[in-house]
Amino acid sequence: MNTSLFSTFLIKYAEIGIKGDNRYLFEDALVAHINAAMKTIPGRYLTRKTPGRIILECEDGRDGGKYDFDKVVEKLSHIFGIAHICPVIVTENEGEEFLRERCVSYWKDMYGEDASGTFKVFCRRSNKGYPLNSMEVAADVGEAVINAFPGMKVDVRTPERSLHVEIRDKFYIYSETIPGPGGMPVGTNGKGMLLLSGGIDSPVAGYMISKRGVSIDAVYFNAPPYTSERAKQKVIDLAKIISAYTGPIRLHIINFTDIQLAIYEKCPHDELTIIMRRYMMRIAEHLAYESGCHGLVTGESVGQVASQTFSSLVCTNEVCTLPVLRPLIAFDKQEIVEISEKIGTYETSILPYEDCCTIFVAKHPVTNPSRNVIQKHEHNLDDVIDDLLAKAYESDEIVEIGR
Repeated sequence: MNTSLFSTFLIKYAEIGIKGDNRYLFEDALVAHINAAMKTIPGRYLTRKTPGRIILECEDGRDGGKYDFDKVVEKLSHIFGIAHICPVIVTENEGEEFLRERCVSYWKDMYGEDASGTFKVFCRRSNKGYPLNSMEVAADVGEAVINAFPGMKVDVRTPERSLHVEIRDKFYIYSETIPGPGGMPVGTNGKGMLLLSGGIDSPVAGYMISKRGVSIDAVYFNAPPYTSERAKQKVIDLAKIISAYTGPIRLHIINFTDIQLAIYEKCPHDELTIIMRRYMMRIAEHLAYESGCHGLVTGESVGQVASQTFSSLVCTNEVCTLPVLRPLIAFDKQEIVEISEKIGTYETSILPYEDCCTIFVAKHPVTNPSRNVIQKHEHNLDDVIDDLLAKAYESDEIVEIGR
């Protein structure tokens, strides 16, 4: 792609377009995220809404000026709510002959004087005052391209290239479309508290729930001296990676060692993971209420491990009053791995630094726990748990990620 041609991006959204009377709220949120992203890179940028689209103008790129095309695309490709990113050339609306000339000129600049192959013209006519309808514009422009480039042929079914013309206040012409992440703008669907570990699943869960418009804070359960500083840093690094998509994250680091040791000492070992998980959920919910979160978010996938069987999930849910959202609940491991590779967390997640979820693991964990039995054995902790929880809350170390 000849990126020097472009100083403007036409940004498409998908699901936002069906929001009815509230659509402007989602559009405004998306514009705010784009503006925030552009402030992190050099240059002057102007964002504006137009019906069904958002236009981003890179003012430094006008008249052949320089700006970092790749950096702009990278930033846009991390913003939830964006379906497609289209580098466009923009010209004045000066009639049919002018449009044909500009399309031919654009095609030459993009693909050379000897361009060949198959193509199709797509037209979107938002300006209903234009004298030709969309079909007529497509036929008119297609004829101009064929006349100028004898090697080009129209194929309306499986074209090798596409030429898009959008008629608005001006002409917008493009042929390359870069996929965006889709979803909804972060923050338009409330806030969740992510239980973040150093594994593969929970960072992906944070990414997936944010894709639905949920902003996140996170909590990590640390277990020194059984876990190392490297394990803690690994989780901080994972939070930094996903914050490129989710936006800023307030990461709570809770010292969980004493609670784990008490569970290990006083409770049946085959129930260690379930009881440990129940106290993690209690602590996470406490932090969620303090942070104004509307629910908890976990990386659990039903049946993946003993603590994620249906019965086990029922036992952990029981201690929460807030909803527990599990974006990966029906995903298999390979699907989760593929997403982690796509978003850049996989290589960090597989670093060999154990966290508290892996150091106190029963040899034969219960897979079909009874809530009544679990509740009975939790009473073994009654003489110490209140003090241990208070100590855990006092240990809260807050790391601001991406702020």
